Order: sequence, then structure tokens, then C-alpha cells
Amino acid sequence: QVQLVESGGGLVQAGGSLRLSCAASGRTFSSYAMGWFRQAPGKEREFVAHINWSGARTYYADSVKGRFTISRDNAKNTVYLQMSSLKPEDTAVYYCAQQENPYSSFLNGEPRGYRYWGQGTQVTVSS
Repeated sequence: QVQLVESGGGLVQAGGSLRLSCAASGRTFSSYAMGWFRQAPGKEREFVAHINWSGARTYYADSVKGRFTISRDNAKNTVYLQMSSLKPEDTAVYYCAQQENPYSSFLNGEPRGYRYWGQGTQVTVSS
């Protein structure tokens, strides 16, 4: 059974930084691409970032490009999201997700491309 557990969320002032972590268990982590999504109140879940199984390829939403960095440590079964220059509009619940099939391609950030989801961690950016 795959489990994804996010941590690292919290309250930060605009311009600040946070690092989110997502610890995975249940199957061979290094074979699966991972993604980060977020959902603000009253809005749909949106794609934030994606990293392929090896960590060699990353993709970002335009809204976070240049400010957020996704990375992974396959030895620790963990994916990270380093967030810098945070803005109030980054306030949301952040979720990590894992693709269903090993070595899958990036599916343009479509949520349907991810089979397993964490419970989310709240990020609040004050102005």
C-alpha cells in the first residue's frame, strides 16, 4: 500500500521561504515520477511541479517558475519542494502525488496522471 506523507508547511511572511517534504512508502520510490499540487479555498487543485523518476527532468507551473524547486532523494524515498520568494497567492494546501506506472512520462500536470496522493500540508503566506 502506497503512503505519501507531506510535512513542512506553516505560516510565513511574503518574501520568505519554506521547504516541503513528502515521504513515500509502499513500493520502489525510485521508479516513479512525483508531483506537487496545491489547492486554495474555493479553487480547483492546480499543478505546481513534477520530477521524473531519476530526478533528471523537472517541470513547473508558470506561476512558480524561478521561485520553487522540486528535487528528490531516492535513497530517502523523499521528494522536496523548496519554495522561495513566497507570495500571498501561494497560500494553499500542498499535496504530493505519485504516478501510477513506473518510468511514466510527464502528462502536462494533469491530476489524472497521478495515482496516489498525500493528505496535504497547509502553507499560509501573510502579506
